[in-house]
Amino acid sequence: MAAAGSSSSNKRAWVLDVEKTLKEADKSVEVSRWERHCIYRVLACIKDIKSKAYQPQVVSLGPFHHGDPNLLPMEEHKRRALRHLLRRAGRPLDHFVAAVEDAAELLESAYMDLGLEWRRTGRERFLEMMIVDGCFLLEVMRTTAGKNVDDYASNDPIFSTHGILYMVPYIKRDMLMLENQLPLLLLQKLNAVETGKPPNDDFINRMVLRFLAPSSRLLQPGIGLGLHPLDVFRRSMLFGEYQKIPNSKDTQDNDIIRSAVELYEAGIGFKMSKSSSLHDIQFRHGVLSMPTVPVDDSTEYMFLNMMAFERLHVGAGNDVTAYVFFMDNIIDSAKDVALLSSKGIIQNAVGSDKAVAKLFNSISRDVVLEQYSALDAVQRQVNGYFRQPWNMWRANLIHTYFRSPWAFLSLAAAVFLLVMTIMQTVYTVLPFYRQDGSPPSAPSPM
Repeated sequence: MAAAGSSSSNKRAWVLDVEKTLKEADKSVEVSRWERHCIYRVLACIKDIKSKAYQPQVVSLGPFHHGDPNLLPMEEHKRRALRHLLRRAGRPLDHFVAAVEDAAELLESAYMDLGLEWRRTGRERFLEMMIVDGCFLLEVMRTTAGKNVDDYASNDPIFSTHGILYMVPYIKRDMLMLENQLPLLLLQKLNAVETGKPPNDDFINRMVLRFLAPSSRLLQPGIGLGLHPLDVFRRSMLFGEYQKIPNSKDTQDNDIIRSAVELYEAGIGFKMSKSSSLHDIQFRHGVLSMPTVPVDDSTEYMFLNMMAFERLHVGAGNDVTAYVFFMDNIIDSAKDVALLSSKGIIQNAVGSDKAVAKLFNSISRDVVLEQYSALDAVQRQVNGYFRQPWNMWRANLIHTYFRSPWAFLSLAAAVFLLVMTIMQTVYTVLPFYRQDGSPPSAPSPM
């Protein structure tokens, strides 16, 4: 009995740990815990597609890649940018520290699975990193935009005309890495202290978007502060409404859409959409309109990180993933890319049509799609048009006989021989019918 009592009083350590954290199983506690996360470490199963696409190349922003050996050379330039900003602003560093410290808990919560070395005992280190990285980002965006920042040397490796030309493109690309994000709340706090003006959500959104994509459509005012640069960039590509398509008998159609060349052979036309929004994909009167998408060296990184964000952030939606999957379906080969390029839908800055086809085919591996999305409705419409008998016969005829000049010549020769045979038969039979069916001759007069 004594042994049993002692065993019950001396509970195992892991049992005590579970019992201490029972309150964390409460639904409201879990909701408040998860809803603040917006910056994530990309899962290994996602990185298998292309691990380099999620790895910053020149600068670390935030804690996940802070201290990476390959990124350490930029730390000196970060500190230098901080000194320039402080000297120009004419405000003590303590003011910036106090503003960021007030939001420290929110900033920490933005990073999912943030290491203990950054929390509590590491709070000072976290604040230092946030201020240095945030001020560096503000300086890069301002010098690139030409905002009267003239206190850098003309031969500065980062903030000169030369640096803007050769280094800033890499910084822009690193700003689109999901693991390499800074909360826009941080930039808002720093900017408010520097300028002495109240925080302005729209100003921060516009500043970041104009830096990342100067030609992009600005976000509508009043939508609130973006989560981070990747979030603002993604939202700039998703505006307007999807085409509203009523339910039809093809609602259960699960067929994958055909390639662009096959659709074109079936009589389906292609044209550029009126806007650059990925929502602006419509099918009307046998014409599929799609937004223009520039394809360059950063396109793969951009789409992969936006897709990873949609996969990891609850409530982000599935819009970019659905678009990439749609493009993968209609692009099977270089011929499909050439067709879409000729219609202005793809702006190929890579050079090779085959490389563009490979890009879309590779980044759509293992994608997870929402059921009954708006693009599914467009796909059902296109498939319904493609399956009409005349369109299928037309596509089969073109695919079989008009793909090469020799096949066309063979078809032309066969048709010519058929026509000649029919004419020969007619000319052979016609005299017989004339002789057999000739009217009787009139009687001779008396």
